[in-house]
Amino acid sequence: MSDLARARRFALSLPEATEEPHFDMTSFRVRGKIFATVPPDGEYLHVFVDELEVGASAAENPAAFEPLRWGQRVRGLRVRLGPAPDVRVMELLEESWRRKAPKRLVAGYDLSRRGSFRGRGRGPGRG
Repeated sequence: MSDLARARRFALSLPEATEEPHFDMTSFRVRGKIFATVPPDGEYLHVFVDELEVGASAAENPAAFEPLRWGQRVRGLRVRLGPAPDVRVMELLEESWRRKAPKRLVAGYDLSRRGSFRGRGRGPGRG
C-alpha cells in the first residue's frame, strides 16, 4: 500500500470504526476496542491479528510484514506500508476488525456484503 491515507480510508469504512489518539499514536477502534494503530512516523501500521496470520504474512513478504512484539509476546503484525500490497493490508485490517467487533456487528456486515452481490453473475440455477 503506497500510503497511510488509503489504509485510513479502508479502516474507517468498516462498520462503527473510529479513529482516536492512543498515547503518541493514532488508533482505529470498533466500539472502543483497538484493532490497529499507526506509529508517529506514518510508515507503519500495527494490526492485531492472531499468531498464525503473523507467521504466514511474515513468511509471505518479510519486506512488508514482521511480528509485532510487546515484551516476549507476539501481539500482532507490523506492516511497512510502502512495500505492502493494498489488498493484503485491507485483508489484515478487516481480519483485525473482525476480532474486536461484536459478533452481531460482524454478522450484519457479512449480511450486507452478501446482499450487495445478490443477483449478480451465474450462481446455482442461473443460465
